[in-house]
Amino acid sequence: MNDTKALGDIARFVRRLQWALVALATGWLVWLMGPILTPFVVAALLGWLGDPLVDRLERAGRSRNLSVILVFALMALLLALSLLILMPMLQRQVATLVQSLPHYRDWFAETAVPWLEQRTRLELSTWLDPEYLIEQLRVHWERAGGFATTALGYLSRSGFAVFAMVANVVLIPVLTFFFLRDWDVFVERAASLVPRDHLPVVSRLAEESSEMLGGFLRGQFTVMLVLGAMYGIGLWAIGLDLGLLIGIVAGLLTFVPYLGPASGLIFGVIAALVQYGDWKHVAGVLAVFGIGQVIESYWLTPKLVGDRIGLHPVAVIFAVLAGGQLFGFLGMLLALPVAAVANVLLRYAHERYTQSRLYAGRAPAIVVPAERATESGIVIVGDDVEDDGEGEDKA
Repeated sequence: MNDTKALGDIARFVRRLQWALVALATGWLVWLMGPILTPFVVAALLGWLGDPLVDRLERAGRSRNLSVILVFALMALLLALSLLILMPMLQRQVATLVQSLPHYRDWFAETAVPWLEQRTRLELSTWLDPEYLIEQLRVHWERAGGFATTALGYLSRSGFAVFAMVANVVLIPVLTFFFLRDWDVFVERAASLVPRDHLPVVSRLAEESSEMLGGFLRGQFTVMLVLGAMYGIGLWAIGLDLGLLIGIVAGLLTFVPYLGPASGLIFGVIAALVQYGDWKHVAGVLAVFGIGQVIESYWLTPKLVGDRIGLHPVAVIFAVLAGGQLFGFLGMLLALPVAAVANVLLRYAHERYTQSRLYAGRAPAIVVPAERATESGIVIVGDDVEDDGEGEDKA
């Protein structure tokens, strides 16, 4: 009996070790093929987000191909309209930023640095002196030369980088169309590989992960658009030349909790101080982001996002940063899907744990007083109780 139990434990350990090795090998391959996998991951996310609308059109009586064409055309139209509206606007804002850089430099050197020096007692202006910087460059010429060599080597490879970026841009719409068309086929083939004994549990977890993450991404994307427009229009209304650019950046960064409004607030305050130098416009910037945060907290996020992903903002920030550190841009794309699936698995593990004997323990023994045990015919042996069979007859 003991030998059989020991062999079972060894077999269980070997199976777990095999799964761990498979997971490590998969992570290593993803890390190696990150640049190649990026367009496939983006297209898969777009296909997954568009598949519910395709299924809805199918249920309305349209064919799968026609439904895919309609959804794909809608996505392409929205993207084209966004580019047509945003690109000229962003181009003008970037040109304004380039023209304003000398003013920001002067403000930083003549206002911000003296203010910081006065309160921190640190000699910060020395590090910003051009003569001092040239002297440091001359002293560390070898290091600068090595850096220049590295930069030139990167620039010499930039042609391939540009070609790869263009190839990815071309691949994404093509791959998105095929993911939209064959998404149900991919799901069925993946389900056919699951062991039959585990199919109900895996199907339940997959549905929960899909509903949670799909609702979160759709809602969060809408929140990003609304807040970006709100911040941009608000900052433009109070007179900031870079208001639209700051608002759009703040809206996009809203995907990471607290990073969007914090960065937008900092950039907006600096822009107001450089452009106007008074506290009236700074108060306007604070009002814009304050109103935006109230609307997001009490209306946008509860209505559009809710608590669908079930992750704390700190966990979301950690997932995005950890994914970017481990796998670059691909890791940032995969961070939230992986975090959502991990959260569903942790909830399932918690559910199983609370139903296990390890959590509940053994069934509590029935404690019967000695007098009542004697009257009922229960024989007390040590700390246990035992019925001699006569208690029921006497009752």
